[in-house]
Amino acid sequence: MAFLENDTAAIEEGFNAYLKKTISIRDTHVKKEMKKNFYHGILLGLFGNMDGWNVQSNAESGDGYSDISVEVEDRETGIVIELKYAENAAFDNACKEALKQIRDRNYGEKLADDGMTTIRRYGIACYKRRCRVEKYSLNYSFANN
Repeated sequence: MAFLENDTAAIEEGFNAYLKKTISIRDTHVKKEMKKNFYHGILLGLFGNMDGWNVQSNAESGDGYSDISVEVEDRETGIVIELKYAENAAFDNACKEALKQIRDRNYGEKLADDGMTTIRRYGIACYKRRCRVEKYSLNYSFANN
């Protein structure tokens, strides 16, 4: 629910607690390019149980493929998530890179085309058993897409 409320502190707190409770740093001991996929899969699994959420992985939108896109039709709210692995715990840089990618590639376009009037955009950076979540500082709506 924190994703719908645009509450990055609650998202971060909840995801960090989940990571600390469920994974080992050995789980992330894979090739660098595969580390992001691990966290991507975890979020997809968590979102899969959300009633009324249409969740898509690597959905084509704008000029590319967003990691995760969600449509919550009864609220006319869309969510775009781009994940990055924060090498050496460089959370700020990874979050900024994720948000820049969402903006530059216009990942909210399909959600707007599907009638979502509010679109939340999140950059999530993960490192071992920790994450950081940042959002667009402006609250974008359909009119801003």
